[in-house]
Amino acid sequence: MARYRLDLAYDGSAFHGFARQPSQRTVQGQLERALTKITEPVGVECAGRTDAGVHARHQVVTFETSIPIEADRMARSLSKLLAPEIVVYRCEEAPADFSARFSAISRRYKYRVLNRPFPDPLRRFSSWHVPEPFDVDAMNESTAQLVGVHDFASFCRKAEGRSTVRELLSANWTSSEEDLVIFDVSATAFCHQMVRSLVAFTVDVGRARVEASTTTEVLEAKDRNAARGAAPACGLVLWEVCY
Repeated sequence: MARYRLDLAYDGSAFHGFARQPSQRTVQGQLERALTKITEPVGVECAGRTDAGVHARHQVVTFETSIPIEADRMARSLSKLLAPEIVVYRCEEAPADFSARFSAISRRYKYRVLNRPFPDPLRRFSSWHVPEPFDVDAMNESTAQLVGVHDFASFCRKAEGRSTVRELLSANWTSSEEDLVIFDVSATAFCHQMVRSLVAFTVDVGRARVEASTTTEVLEAKDRNAARGAAPACGLVLWEVCY
C-alpha cells in the first residue's frame, strides 16, 4: 500500500463544496470517481474543506492505493478527466505518515471584493461586488486586533464538540488594480466560515457601518450574533497550504 499526494486547483462555482455529500456534485466526489477509473476505489483526505462556491488555487489531498502508479502520468490523467473545473498539477508518492490535513502547518486564503459602483458580469463568480467606497486603513485597524491566538466563536459556525480557538498568523487588506480590494489571511487552521465572517465584518468597518474599535469587543463576546454574518462564497480562494 503506497500513499500519494496530489496538489490541485479548482473553480468551485458549480460544486457543492469539497466534501463528498449524497446526491450533490462535490470536488471530492468528482476526484474520487476519477481516481477509481485509474486505480481502484479510494478515499481522499484534504488540507481544508471548502464550502459551496469557494475556489482553490492550491489544495492538497492524500490517498492510499495498492496499485502501483506513475505519478506524472497520474496527474495528467486526472486533469484530462476533471478539467477544466479541476486541475491536478502535481502528483507524488508521500511518506507513510504524511497527511494532507494533519501535516499542514498553515493555510492561506485570499478574498476578492470588487469595489466600484457597478458590477462586472465576468467576475461575478470570483469576487463579491460592494458598491460603497472603502476605508482600507480602518479595515486594517480592525484586522490587526484579530491576529494571534483567540477564541473566534463570534466569527465561526460552531460545530458540536469542536474548539473555536485558532491562531491567526496574519491578516491584511490591500487595494489592487481593476477596482479590487483583497483580503489576505493566514492561520494554522480555520473553523467553518471563519474567513467569510471576518470579511463581512471588516467590510462593514470599511464602509463605516461599524467602528474598527469594536473589533476586540466583538471577538471577546464569543457570540455569533455579535458579528456581521458571512460574505458570499464566490470571492474566496484557498490560496496556499504550507507544510
